[in-house]
Amino acid sequence: MASITRGANGRRTIQFIGTDGKRRSIRLGKLSQRAAETVKWHVEHLAAAKITGHPIPDETARWVASLDGVLADRLARASLIPRRESVTLGAFLDAYISERRDVKNGTQLHWNNVRRNLLLFFGAGKPLRDITPGDADRFRLWLTTEQRLADNTVRRRIGVSRQFLRMAMRRKLIPENPFEGLPAAVRGNPAKFRFVTREEAERIIEACPDAQWRLLFALSRYGGLRCPSEHLALKWCDVDWARSRIRVSSPKTAHHPGGDFRVIPLFPELLPHLRDVFEQADPGAEYVITRYRDTTQNLRTEFARIIHRAGLEPWPKLFQNLRATRETELAQQWALHVVTKWIGNSQPVALKHYLEVTDEDYEKAVQNPVQHMHAPTRMTPHGVSSQSQKVLKCSNLRDAASECTNPNKHRMGPTGFEPVTSSLSATRSAS
Repeated sequence: MASITRGANGRRTIQFIGTDGKRRSIRLGKLSQRAAETVKWHVEHLAAAKITGHPIPDETARWVASLDGVLADRLARASLIPRRESVTLGAFLDAYISERRDVKNGTQLHWNNVRRNLLLFFGAGKPLRDITPGDADRFRLWLTTEQRLADNTVRRRIGVSRQFLRMAMRRKLIPENPFEGLPAAVRGNPAKFRFVTREEAERIIEACPDAQWRLLFALSRYGGLRCPSEHLALKWCDVDWARSRIRVSSPKTAHHPGGDFRVIPLFPELLPHLRDVFEQADPGAEYVITRYRDTTQNLRTEFARIIHRAGLEPWPKLFQNLRATRETELAQQWALHVVTKWIGNSQPVALKHYLEVTDEDYEKAVQNPVQHMHAPTRMTPHGVSSQSQKVLKCSNLRDAASECTNPNKHRMGPTGFEPVTSSLSATRSAS
């Protein structure tokens, strides 16, 4: 059992008997009696676990994990809990990123960008436990105002920071994640949407320097492939000429179940460009795209030059908007679950980041005959005056009224207009 003593200066101390039979003390400082009783209750459970060798209760374990450095150090000096290591932000990030060899180079590059931001703001020697939710708020504001990053870029870097600190929490290095609750979901930006029409696509194809560039563009615009990863992964063995299908390997989604590849139709718009490259391919060639496989080549920069040669202005997100254009076209003809299977994304992602409203949608809307169902119909030919229309209307009313002047013309029979049932007819006959 533990006890609480109160000194003359108002400071409280918890005393208990350790496993070695000696009395030990834990100074709490100026603390209320209720708070001291809570600490005493957990100390008793920790001491009992030490003596019996049993695990500590879950509630006490959570309480220990949430302690600040001062009280945790005093419990460690009393041999109630292990001494905590003072892990710094720089040491933790270096160790975590280096051990994650399972992620792609692009992910490693993105993580290192976030690491650089975190260390620049907090400092490499910042203890992980000293980072508070308020610090996380200030870090987000710093990314926006000082680093002048776009909103979606800030959200992505906050998301990665949250991932880092979540792993630190799983390893019992921190009691809570200070980045939890900050917005990290990327939002669609309608200002960056650009629907690339078929007329524009044909102008760009004519401006391409060779057959492989025409195919690169066609695979993006009419096949919906991700450039360059899915283009460069495409092999001739993936093209099923007999069934008019293409197997598309997807490195970006390979880590998701069933996301390593998808099968798309060999769309008619793709066929001539694929045939041209096939006829020019070297015997035994494995990959479809061979001329632009060098990773140091910047396809985006060359594509912008091609767009200029076509007499057009480059748009934001050059290749992604080609995918979005194709998905929008397909969604106008096929069910969305079919379209997302072909494009390789989910329905929520398609609705949020890909599908667009086109000028053709507005043109079809104003041509919809449903909107003309309640339009007033013209009963008289052009050139008839309003007075003549009134005379004609009154004449029609008189004609209609004259038909009702003869009371015997449409005389109602004894049974009325409604047909009688068999039971009523039988009853009437019997009477």
